[in-house]
Amino acid sequence: MTNLRYDEDWSANAGKPGIEGLKFLKLDGDSAAHATFGLELRARYEGFDNPLWGDEPDTTYLWLRAMPYVDVQAGPVRGFVQPIAGYVRGLSGRKGPADETGVDLLQGFADLRLALPGSGSITLRAGRELIGLGSERLVGLRYGPNIPQAFDGARIMLSRGRFRLDAFHVRPVQVGLGDFDDRTSDTRRLDGAYATWTAAPGIGFDVYLLGYRNSVARFGGRTGVENRKTFGIRAFGNRGRLAWNCEIMVQRGRFAGQRIRAWSLATETALSFPAARFKPRVRLRANLASGDRKPGDGQLETFNAMFPKGKYFGELSPIGPRNILNLHPGIDLALAKSVTLELTEISYWRAALADGVYDIPGQEIRAAGGSKARHIGDQLELSASWKASATISFAASLSLFRAGAFLRETGLARAIHMGGLEAMLKF
Repeated sequence: MTNLRYDEDWSANAGKPGIEGLKFLKLDGDSAAHATFGLELRARYEGFDNPLWGDEPDTTYLWLRAMPYVDVQAGPVRGFVQPIAGYVRGLSGRKGPADETGVDLLQGFADLRLALPGSGSITLRAGRELIGLGSERLVGLRYGPNIPQAFDGARIMLSRGRFRLDAFHVRPVQVGLGDFDDRTSDTRRLDGAYATWTAAPGIGFDVYLLGYRNSVARFGGRTGVENRKTFGIRAFGNRGRLAWNCEIMVQRGRFAGQRIRAWSLATETALSFPAARFKPRVRLRANLASGDRKPGDGQLETFNAMFPKGKYFGELSPIGPRNILNLHPGIDLALAKSVTLELTEISYWRAALADGVYDIPGQEIRAAGGSKARHIGDQLELSASWKASATISFAASLSLFRAGAFLRETGLARAIHMGGLEAMLKF
């Protein structure tokens, strides 16, 4: 089972009795027409002491969501529908688009798949869907929060041998708090092409070009039209006990009469020890996202991650990928066959001293304020997960964020304590 759901293959369940048979229900004799049914139920509690280092009141809340789906295929034609019911309970502050949507359509699309000469296919798709590109650093599902980020538009997917190409023209879905009030955004648009080449088993490369437009963008207190292009290259894979995932992104464009000159580098290297007790996996992540070094010079250098995954630097991080340099060591342990433990430490610094600190959606949460300090703070996080069965899982997280010199020099700098508990049924 995946987070997208529409990319799952349940053909092995054909003819199975009971509920397992619902994963591949034949609608004719030879399986050319079949249906797949699925469901996700999730309850997640999160509690914060001193959110945003004391700039906001303490809060606890409960996220609740249900996401059933049905996938019907008949030869080359397919229809996929996934509604969502998403609510938040106990939140003391303002509800955001990641908290609540009521009852609405999360995904609903139709596609046509055509075989190409030789071994390949081309798929034409239109409607509403979740899209996750690569490591989801720029276009992600926002799966960790309560309401995922969907897109309306069209996609063309070409697959041939070791090569895959996605081309798309989409707009993000603007989430409303009531029932059936989610709408296509009229201010933001995303176009692009994303190519993946599997060079060898376990080794791949991505190359992409993304075009982003936001007619009501805001940077450093200035509002205007943002037209930004992102050129990216990603190398990923594994060999034996070693795994890697490295990506460089360069951004060019215009914002409110200024030139955009931004970039980001993200790396992850991991080493596994499967023969050792608890099968430890040690990893180091390092990320750099540019910031604006000299506001007012006619050049904007703040990186824009556009639509990143929801839990970007961990389960409960308050900081997003703009104007930062961070180091993120961690270790994963398999305490039992179905129980894993993860311990991570994250240190954050500002990349540009004239720029502030941003959250994951891209809002500035602490302005530079004249401070010359780079160190934002340090975060320690402990996470555990238990897969109780094939369909039921539980997770828990504890996190502590201690403020660095920059936060102490520019306002409140109390330690943030964060905790999360989650229960999920996924069928």
